Amino acid sequence: MAAKRYYCEVEVAVDLIGGKWKPVILAHLKEGVHRYGELRRSMPNTSEKMLVQQLRELEADGLVRRTAFDTVPPQVHYDLTEDGWSLVPVLTALYEWGRKRTEQTGLTLG
Repeated sequence: MAAKRYYCEVEVAVDLIGGKWKPVILAHLKEGVHRYGELRRSMPNTSEKMLVQQLRELEADGLVRRTAFDTVPPQVHYDLTEDGWSLVPVLTALYEWGRKRTEQTGLTLG
């Protein structure tokens, strides 16, 4: 299978963290380790199927680490990898831009 071909560095970044939910997941995880249920509750507008899919893709791309504990009931924790942490300045910039946009337009959150 041929390697995917990119023509711009932004394509690489968007391929890894693009979409509606990946940046939101990463933003939550930059605040610290989260259990699956915590992420689910903090993102009520996404389906369980979508959240699982996005987490798996982020894990496969090396941005998120999934740690499963052999407990009853089972526990799964998610946190950022070193590569995931390298995105924090980008996520912070997006957060600040969104905050300013919210203020400018009068949008309400939650």
